[in-house]
Amino acid sequence: MDATIYHNPRCSTSRKTLDKLTEAGIEVTVVKYLTEGWTREQLQKLFSDAGLTASQAVRKRESLYTELDLANASDDQILDAMVANPVLVERPFVVTDKGTRLARPIQDVDDIL
Repeated sequence: MDATIYHNPRCSTSRKTLDKLTEAGIEVTVVKYLTEGWTREQLQKLFSDAGLTASQAVRKRESLYTELDLANASDDQILDAMVANPVLVERPFVVTDKGTRLARPIQDVDDIL
């Protein structure tokens, strides 16, 4: 099985999820989205495949969330903010042939492995 993880190496949940995938013998493609960035289309597909909206996938604990007043923003505005500021996307997302999940908690990826 192959998997793609949208990974932030500074995030403990992301690191633990990557470890879980590699320990399971899964061939993992690591996408460091903070440096590679996102397109609006990528985010829309990722969220749709995971059954989430942009407002459900935004990192509410990021200071930018408050600074940009995203609590009062539409999903379109949140998507624009995420493209401009990749740190606003919750992490990690994992994609396999069986589906897409936000690994929060980490066990949420079990049903796509």
